[in-house]
Amino acid sequence: MTHFRLSRRAFALGAVASSCALAACGNGVGSRGAGTIDARANATLGQMYRTFPNTRTLADKSNGMLVMPLVTEAGLGLGGAYGRGVLRVNGVTVDYYSVTKATGGLQIGAQQYAHVLFFMTADALENFRRSPGWAAGANIEYVISDRGDSVNADTTTALSPVLAVVFGRAGLRIGATLEGSKYTRIIP
Repeated sequence: MTHFRLSRRAFALGAVASSCALAACGNGVGSRGAGTIDARANATLGQMYRTFPNTRTLADKSNGMLVMPLVTEAGLGLGGAYGRGVLRVNGVTVDYYSVTKATGGLQIGAQQYAHVLFFMTADALENFRRSPGWAAGANIEYVISDRGDSVNADTTTALSPVLAVVFGRAGLRIGATLEGSKYTRIIP
């Protein structure tokens, strides 16, 4: 009986590893570098501004934006996510970042989505840039509803140091949360 459990665990871990590896293939892994990431970030911002015009106001008020054009998340019991993007200050790319996330628990499926973090204060941006690996926590305020149908940027969210817009979801996994995501500076 023990042998059967080990086999199921090995199968599940293999399936998760395969899912993550396959999902990452369309995610900029092995891409041509900075030019490709910048082009994807430009396209992502264009889509966000067209779909949610009020995000232009957030962009104008922010001290910087982290644009993650494509994050791929997959899981079968255990799961993970990966993506690459750019940090822009005053509309100029200043650094490149990756995002990783590991999850556990009852989950199955895969999804892809884009997200943009708006750093609304100079301190929030400085803390992000100085950190060797910044982890997103419960302090992020989401300004797009789960349905992705409107921008909710009222007075309360305008006072939050970091605002998140998650959009462009595709896949068969329920929900997209950034909690537990770790952002690390990279050289593309």
